[in-house]
Amino acid sequence: MKRSLMDILCCPVCKGDLALTVEKEDEKEILEGRLHCAACQVDYPIHEGIPNLLPQK
Repeated sequence: MKRSLMDILCCPVCKGDLALTVEKEDEKEILEGRLHCAACQVDYPIHEGIPNLLPQK
């Protein structure tokens, strides 16, 4: 996931802001980490550079 996506990403449930936590990145993109919605108290994982923004059930 490229850092520039943070400008357009939002929580898929409440449309709130997401906070980024990076666990692993290279010079081009974030490889592992998570996106956190403070309003919903939900974490969306980033695995192998792909954010999983599917709403939790």
